[in-house]
Amino acid sequence: MKKLSLVILTLVMMFAGQNVFAQGKYGADSANCIKFLSYYKEYYKQKDYEDALRNWRKAYNVCPPTANQTMLIDGTSLMRYLIKKNKTNPVYVKALVDSLLTIHDVRVANYPKYAVSALNNKGLDMSNYIKDDPKRVYAGYNEIIETLAEQTKPQLFLFDQKAAIDLYNNGVISADEVISVFERNSALLDKAPAGSDIVKEQNAKIKTDLENLFIGSKVADCDKLLQLYEPRFESSKDNLDMVTKIVKMLSITEDCQDNALYLNAVTSMYKLDPSYKSAYFLYKLHSSRGNKEDAIRYMEEAIASEDSDAATDAGYNYELATFCFKNGMLGKAYSHASKTIDFGGELAGKAMFLAGQIWGSVACPGGDEISSRAHFWVAVDFLNKAKAADASLADEANRLIASYAKYFPQTAEAFMYNVQDGQSYTVSCGGMTAATHVRTQK
Repeated sequence: MKKLSLVILTLVMMFAGQNVFAQGKYGADSANCIKFLSYYKEYYKQKDYEDALRNWRKAYNVCPPTANQTMLIDGTSLMRYLIKKNKTNPVYVKALVDSLLTIHDVRVANYPKYAVSALNNKGLDMSNYIKDDPKRVYAGYNEIIETLAEQTKPQLFLFDQKAAIDLYNNGVISADEVISVFERNSALLDKAPAGSDIVKEQNAKIKTDLENLFIGSKVADCDKLLQLYEPRFESSKDNLDMVTKIVKMLSITEDCQDNALYLNAVTSMYKLDPSYKSAYFLYKLHSSRGNKEDAIRYMEEAIASEDSDAATDAGYNYELATFCFKNGMLGKAYSHASKTIDFGGELAGKAMFLAGQIWGSVACPGGDEISSRAHFWVAVDFLNKAKAADASLADEANRLIASYAKYFPQTAEAFMYNVQDGQSYTVSCGGMTAATHVRTQK
């Protein structure tokens, strides 16, 4: 403690020597401002938060906010410390939360250069500490989002949507408002900066969570969306932003693609902006209507676009592979599953699993006892790779492996055709080719 006191005294004397130059920055009571700033900071460094708090409060009271931004940042940490310490006292905690949010506001007002960080931190603190007041957090999130736009921390879009749905369920706001909140948050999230692939993946996950939350809320069923958007479309057919918004909303709503509005909106979107996104939505339209050739043509156009990134192309290839597999086009399904695997990433395991199913389903008539069943070896190869890449697929992969292994030839059969376990073997079937190795039933 003597050592700590000596450090504080030295700092105070050092600042006091500069007092004549510091009157403006440290306010009318500059001596005490400097003293208590020094005191609290030294205790804070030592993690002696009780003594730090006592001196921080004095510094906060005598210093102008512009004296030291760190005083405000440390103040938010100290408030969180107090909130945790007094969690069994809800009245006191409520007052502490109010103080915490006020400190964020003070920082925003006095350090506008750091407003993005301060407001995002305020939003996170609201989500952590205000659990029973959706009206308050909804107003707070909206204020932050309106100020920061795409600079808003992505999680806050999700929290804001949850608050809006809660208020709708309580009869406080209308379905139209919830829809408007989703439209705005989804559009801003699309623009959110992503400085790395990891951040891009995180934002994509939050976007999926946002859509699932909105869909799961049942706020906007298809009939409600059609009532809302049909007049908007009629008055704004040449407005790309409006048409795109309609297409996106109907696309994520269950069983809402087989209607005239979706057909007209997607067609208008493609005419106004023949991009990979509009081509993808035309794929969705035609696939929902069973127009296989048109669906494939538009999805392949979307994939071929130079504007789409690798993650988008991987997702499109996997979606198209699944569509082709369900419609019996196994060669094309395998081609697009293979392209998905080549991209790597989180879809690779699922694409390997799909490739295993494709090879397990293909028929290879006209060959001998070995060549007609060799495709099951390839199927098992892909399923083993799938469960190695994605542990969540292991149970289903093992079930299929056991099923396909029943069709492996007997050792005696293999011997008759001059093949043996472990031997390399090339399988050509259904327009597909793959290298594998021989396995027999034991």
